[in-house]
Amino acid sequence: MTPTMLPLTGYTDRVSIAPGGRIEFKISSTFDTPYAADLVRIICGDPNPAGPGIKLEPVAANFAGDHPSRAQPVQLGSCVLVEEAGALDALDSFTLGATIWPTLPGGDQAILSRRDTTGREMTLAIGAAGVEAVLVGTDGTRHVARVGKAVRNRFWYRVWATFDAASGRLTAHQHRLSPRQLVDDEGTGEAVATGATPPRGGAVLIAARLAGDRGNHFNGKIERPFIAAGVLDEAGVERAGRGEDVGALAAAWDFSEGIDGLDVVDRGPNKLSGRLVNLPARGMKGANWSGREMCWRHAPNEYGAIHFHDDDIHDCAWETDFVFEAPAGLRSGTYGARLACGEVTEIIPFYVRAPLGQPTARIAVLASTFTHQIYANYARGMTDEAYYQRAADWGASPWNPDQHKDYGCSTYNFHSDGSGICFSSRLRPIMTIRPGFLSFDDARGSGLRHFPADTHLTDWLEAKGFAYDVVTDDDIDAEGVDLLAPYKVLVTGSHPEYHTKATLDAIQGYVDGGGNLMYLGGNGFYWRVARNDKVPGVLEIRRGEGGIRAWAADPGEYYNALDGAYGGLWRRNDRPPQRLCGVGFSAQGAFEGAYYVRAPGADDPRASWIMAGVENEMIGDFGLSGGGAAGFELDRMDPRLGSPENAIVVASSAGHQPSHIVVPEEVLTHRYTWSFESHEALVRADMTYFETPAGGAVFSTGSITFCGSLAHNGYDNDISTIIDNVLTRFSGAE
Repeated sequence: MTPTMLPLTGYTDRVSIAPGGRIEFKISSTFDTPYAADLVRIICGDPNPAGPGIKLEPVAANFAGDHPSRAQPVQLGSCVLVEEAGALDALDSFTLGATIWPTLPGGDQAILSRRDTTGREMTLAIGAAGVEAVLVGTDGTRHVARVGKAVRNRFWYRVWATFDAASGRLTAHQHRLSPRQLVDDEGTGEAVATGATPPRGGAVLIAARLAGDRGNHFNGKIERPFIAAGVLDEAGVERAGRGEDVGALAAAWDFSEGIDGLDVVDRGPNKLSGRLVNLPARGMKGANWSGREMCWRHAPNEYGAIHFHDDDIHDCAWETDFVFEAPAGLRSGTYGARLACGEVTEIIPFYVRAPLGQPTARIAVLASTFTHQIYANYARGMTDEAYYQRAADWGASPWNPDQHKDYGCSTYNFHSDGSGICFSSRLRPIMTIRPGFLSFDDARGSGLRHFPADTHLTDWLEAKGFAYDVVTDDDIDAEGVDLLAPYKVLVTGSHPEYHTKATLDAIQGYVDGGGNLMYLGGNGFYWRVARNDKVPGVLEIRRGEGGIRAWAADPGEYYNALDGAYGGLWRRNDRPPQRLCGVGFSAQGAFEGAYYVRAPGADDPRASWIMAGVENEMIGDFGLSGGGAAGFELDRMDPRLGSPENAIVVASSAGHQPSHIVVPEEVLTHRYTWSFESHEALVRADMTYFETPAGGAVFSTGSITFCGSLAHNGYDNDISTIIDNVLTRFSGAE
């Protein structure tokens, strides 16, 4: 299905606010009539009629009422934009050059381009017949020189175009760098452009062409693009391509400078520096990468390439339609701006937290906003007629990224050139972070993941009468352990998978300082992500070396651009989840749930209170997530990976479906695993408890589907009882 824009959607400028703060809403509506907006508190986001249902509480807001509709566009595709390029206006003859590594050859893809208001243009590009030199005159005549030999996928080339104003000779050149192959893909093309002149004004674009809007985006890596006054010979082009001063340079952009930000440096005499648009990938290997260093910080000159894509996105840069000013005393929780026009409704969530150092409850609930963002707009390719029929029958969200890719996809998806998406921005509409969004057509449950799945916990807390504040990953990253310290207990939702060093340090510091942690999910604290203030609203993931991976980073590209740190699993950074919460990722399967069986540790005097009121040996063979409390992704205890010696397993899961397998980082050979247990034995979740030296304690369930069982039988069930017991003791409410 061809992607189409959503009729009514939007996003916010921030994730959370405290009372007294303000949050901006940026809305696009394709309707001709105004849309209505109001504020709701989101209690439960599960539309399944077999469960509690969607629960929204209206809240007074300053923005409530009608707002004029206007469509706001989204423009995908990355490039470098050099707006102040007046120093190039004096060019008559020129050379445009770059080193490239194309990843989606074919079509019309600009490498280096400038166009003025009269339509004059000079462009170095690749097409189906290889490198092209394009010169468009004031009269609109398009002169093109083509090499006539297609460039090959994922090979390095030195490419350049020249124009000699005196003779009118326009040339295009491509030269493949090592490794050499027995294929004829090098050469020169010529055309005559007598009387044509280069543009006299306009911005320079690298990896795109400007013709009204940006377009003709390049897919692949570009390194050291340059513009020279006059015609360089091949030796001069080679020297310029290595970053040497050839004397005639008008601009020479060095992508190895400022890798952690958006600015692009021109080392030429005119300092025509630019800025990245839509966030292509930096810290990428260049043509000269030797393999001596794997980290771009140690050899930045070997990481002078940027990988551009025609579907990159960063900030939609929409205008603000209304602002919410949170009044003093507004209760902490999950909120949403509800929009409605005709038959269409939309809810744009955000969080209200307590003021720093002024908690309103003993319990802090962790909103895993980094994980939600990393999965944002995940196009799973799993929607079919049955999925949409269920969504319609339940009144669930009707939009899915499978059909609406206009807003960029997830880091679990691939770019159009087949490379993995390593950046995720929250400055765009995100369909998956919505109450009522269905990830799967779950035959045994609701099929919720992430944001809506985590409302199973908030719904239970509300039903049981527990007061709580919400804290987000974004808040913790910014404010550290001081944000958590006032709380008696920190409770996670279903899947706190992605963490920066700052969030992991803060949560570990909270536990080490005597705080109580309830980890009610699975596959948590698994991947390391990066962010920095130079690139607002963005998280980066490099999927390097092992783990359950949606894609694999290329060798030499495991270090994040945003913080320069080694990416991949926290376990690969010597911080396995077992050190924090006693359990860590062990097995994964289809979105199916099984159950727990009481373990001998349930009768240990240190932990027997956890099972008070639980008489059954089989626990949790029910639920709204896959039909059982133990499923999909499972965590187990392992002393070799850091589970404390005093940890007690009170229950372990059993009865898992054949789809469940051991995660790859646990497998050494077909016979041996990391822990030397059998492969089959590692397919389990361990419900685990331990005390910490500072007087706190940790309770972990080790299953993503766990919280989906809390509401079963009107919240009267063994899973609910266990969490009630633990939360009551940890929060000091008893």
